[in-house]
Amino acid sequence: MKLYNFFRSGTSHRLRIALNLKGISPEYIAVDLRKEAHLLPEFKAVNPQGLVPALVLDDEQVLIQSPAIIEWLEERYPSPALLPASPEARAHVRALAAIVGCDIHPINNRRILETLRLQFGCDTEAINAWCGTWIAAGFDALEALLAADTARAPGVCYGQTPTIADVYLIPQVESARRFKVDLSRWPLISAIDAALAEHPAFVQASPFKQPDAS
Repeated sequence: MKLYNFFRSGTSHRLRIALNLKGISPEYIAVDLRKEAHLLPEFKAVNPQGLVPALVLDDEQVLIQSPAIIEWLEERYPSPALLPASPEARAHVRALAAIVGCDIHPINNRRILETLRLQFGCDTEAINAWCGTWIAAGFDALEALLAADTARAPGVCYGQTPTIADVYLIPQVESARRFKVDLSRWPLISAIDAALAEHPAFVQASPFKQPDAS
């Protein structure tokens, strides 16, 4: 397999975590968003949408969109499971992930922020405030849902082991730090982040551990 990704991309980060948890190590191919490499014809030939990540399988099939790739991983490599057994629990974990994947990340990703900068003249302070607004809204909801689940282990979002909820959460916490968001108001999220900072799959997926990090 070949993984086209960028070290600081939240969607790439979450997919790296999922791959690590499944014990899969694809070839790492960096797509430098800072140099607009995602807009070049070579990458558009891989993913016409021009977004990372993209996973090229051994038979040359190309998978795009991190939610679809992570669900494919769960179906193709079911152990260790990243979703719980019951349909209701799966729906709950998917909802936790969707708070990040649908409600926070899409309006804080690079192309949105570049539009705010270039078309609307937003400076760094305004960009951080924009991102902080949507991170806070999502994290407030996540914190409440985590608090209501008294059966979960304190170091994960659900159950006793990492799920796709954690796969989505940790890159968003990293993004929150980058945008100067004070995480102290979410102690449960902070505790999960601290616990998973010791987990090998999460450590190896860190943006700062990637070959293109600089």
